Amino acid sequence: MHGALETNRALIGKPGSRARLATPALVLDLDAFERNVALMAENCKAGGLDLRPHAKTHKSVTVAKAQIAAGALGVCCAKLGEAEAMAAGGIDGILITSPVVTAQGIERLTALNAKIPDLMVVVDNPVNVRALAAAAAEAGHPLKILIDLDVGLHRTGIRPGEDALALAELVDAADKLELKGLQAYAGHLMHIHDFVERREKSLAAMQVLGDMRDTLKAKGLPCDIVSGGGTGTYNIDPEASVLTELQGGSYIFMDKQYNDVALGNGASFPFETSLSVQMTVVSANTKNLATTDAGFKSFSTDADPPVLLSGAPEGAGYFFFGDEQGGILLPDGAKLEIGSTLTAMTPHCDPTVNLYDAYHVVRGDTLVDIWPIEARGRSA
Repeated sequence: MHGALETNRALIGKPGSRARLATPALVLDLDAFERNVALMAENCKAGGLDLRPHAKTHKSVTVAKAQIAAGALGVCCAKLGEAEAMAAGGIDGILITSPVVTAQGIERLTALNAKIPDLMVVVDNPVNVRALAAAAAEAGHPLKILIDLDVGLHRTGIRPGEDALALAELVDAADKLELKGLQAYAGHLMHIHDFVERREKSLAAMQVLGDMRDTLKAKGLPCDIVSGGGTGTYNIDPEASVLTELQGGSYIFMDKQYNDVALGNGASFPFETSLSVQMTVVSANTKNLATTDAGFKSFSTDADPPVLLSGAPEGAGYFFFGDEQGGILLPDGAKLEIGSTLTAMTPHCDPTVNLYDAYHVVRGDTLVDIWPIEARGRSA
């Protein structure tokens, strides 16, 4: 374990230890996290859905086990490397939500399929299906498959209709491939700010997915699993009665992007911001300005700057000030002393998590544990 993490580990269980962390540190409020986990599990149960949360958000075996303990049937992984890390930590119900197409990747996928009992992978191309079928036949071990359906995002997925039907028939005809159903992710809809518009477009995507499900069943093809949805539409998609399982991920942490999205009637999301980055003021010699130790390398930069949560006076704002530094613009007359600690909400939780080796887990002002992020950097 790196030096800063070793230093912080010595603080576990000591009152007031949260304020003494070596920074920058990724901090997880355990009380808020546990409430988020329970709330989504309850919501899915009430909506008649299974929950298969996306591990790309947290990349942590410990977090995945907490979700499964609360009722999730397994996890999603965006990449094969994430799935390997989850499986090594004892998670055996995994859906890989992106196609695995290279020869090396298929070899690794086949090896993983022999190790865990409930592995599934998506496909969206007949060339990939034939390669997976050959690998599974050579290994002599069946591989479970979902057809990835493009419902408007155009990132992955096959066009609904005849193309998707032909692909499903190809999977079903392969000796060692097991067609289990469909996946569809409308990621382009998750952050639509207007709830009415987001609901209308999400239900339209669910209709496309439902029609494809009905087509497969009418042709006598298996479609027991229909997987998709996300945090942004968690309270919309159950209306359609199409999904069998929800893939939401960010609900456990929340970030600025999701907190900016309203629910119906202008209400905010019921999930709490449990994840933050703690930083320390390292310089404060210029009027109305302070410098912290958390810069570009401490936050994702694909969205707006981090939002200050605590430690700074009202009206202060964060800006990126370099690779290793962040700037705090202060209102007139305000000052921050060196050594002061501040926390900020992540702009986008998933890529921010990927910058850190561990979560510093706190209850109140006390560090209670440090959880490793085993799948950090597993992008292949």
